[in-house]
Amino acid sequence: MTDRSLRDFTGKGYDKGRPLPVQALWFAVLHLAFRAWWFPARLRPPLLRAFGARIGSRVIIRRGVRVQWPWKLAVGDDVWIGEDAWFMNLEPVTLENDVCVSQGAVLCTGSHQRLSPTFEFDNAPIHLCSGSWVAVRAVVLRGVTVGKGAVVGANAVAHRDVAAGDVLSAGAARSRAGGTP
Repeated sequence: MTDRSLRDFTGKGYDKGRPLPVQALWFAVLHLAFRAWWFPARLRPPLLRAFGARIGSRVIIRRGVRVQWPWKLAVGDDVWIGEDAWFMNLEPVTLENDVCVSQGAVLCTGSHQRLSPTFEFDNAPIHLCSGSWVAVRAVVLRGVTVGKGAVVGANAVAHRDVAAGDVLSAGAARSRAGGTP
């Protein structure tokens, strides 16, 4: 067991990637416009690009999507991002072409060193390869690569790499060919 002293947390080694005024401006835009139901979906990719994201062509981003730091996001062509998906991208998140991130999915690049008395960061990038699918309310954790054509099924948690073509299911659920895993 580790004696924890959270007041001594330093966050050493973590770089947000932009100065505080840019971070504050992004948070204002994110919460006042980007996530709003009335904000046109066609304007979400250009707005992310304006804050440093690399976004491909024909990308659909639905309402309610949260992106921590746009400048740490790279999205390929023909990508779908569903309502209320959350990109907690303290480190880079890369989505290749033809990737689907469904409603309520979470991609979290942040964690903590559980044995550190000060609970320092233990962050790592996430990579979703071409044709992969992160289904509704699934979670992909830091350092994970989801292989080409792989699926992280509904409510599943990917804490290790998912090999190309594999299906990671939550609990005892089984996947049906062509259906929701």
